[in-house]
Amino acid sequence: MKALLLAAASALALTAAAQAGDTLDRVTSTGALKVATNASWPPQSFLDENNELAGFDIDVANEIAKRLGVTVSFDTPEWGVMTGGHWSGRWDLAVGSITPTKPRSEVLDFAGIYYYTPYVFAVHQDSTIADQKDLNGKRIGVETGTTSEDYINRSLVIDAPDTPAITYWLEPGEVKTYASSLLPFDDLRLGDGVRVDAVLSGEQTVLGAIKNGYPIKAVPGDYAFQEPLVVVADKGDPEWTAKVNGIIAEMKADGTLSALTTKWYGKDYSK
Repeated sequence: MKALLLAAASALALTAAAQAGDTLDRVTSTGALKVATNASWPPQSFLDENNELAGFDIDVANEIAKRLGVTVSFDTPEWGVMTGGHWSGRWDLAVGSITPTKPRSEVLDFAGIYYYTPYVFAVHQDSTIADQKDLNGKRIGVETGTTSEDYINRSLVIDAPDTPAITYWLEPGEVKTYASSLLPFDDLRLGDGVRVDAVLSGEQTVLGAIKNGYPIKAVPGDYAFQEPLVVVADKGDPEWTAKVNGIIAEMKADGTLSALTTKWYGKDYSK
């Protein structure tokens, strides 16, 4: 019995070793990289006037493909599907401003931090809220399945080195969840306190909404929290993850990520 168990374990190890690097081999042999991303999360990714995907994450994915010497195609699955792993070969990478959390680490491999997002509270421009402490007891809008929802629920655990400690201080009166990143802002723009009093979101998203004419403003004060964002791969191919991590490191070192964050956000969020 012991011999059989050892043989089975050896077979599994050989299978895992054979699978390692399969993604890189497939991408290079086909000359094509399949990337999952978001369809409506400006300025990270969105459909432009030509109905083509554009944005920071799209530029990052295009640059990764360029450095691999392959073409890139995009798919826009639902957020929970993209971050839930078990892709079954549908995508080679996800470039979608994904936070490396503990639960995600169980089903995804993190291929490298490529920028950072500080989170802020936004209110309607007519709001009398002038300080973060005024948010206690208010209706706060967040996108469901995201770190903003985890933060509001006091369950956020980021799986990355050198991440600042998270301090929970807000006591919301009600938490309203939304299926996409812009929907809470659509409610907020209707008027001060009409459907929601404030929205918690990434600073880049808030600034992008303001730039696009939303009548909102950020509440002064410290960031609620800051998070690293990673390119991710389906779990189980360390050679592929290492290859992509090396490309991201190159993009940091040569200033590409600094230039791209400045292009899309007006500020260097790459470090």
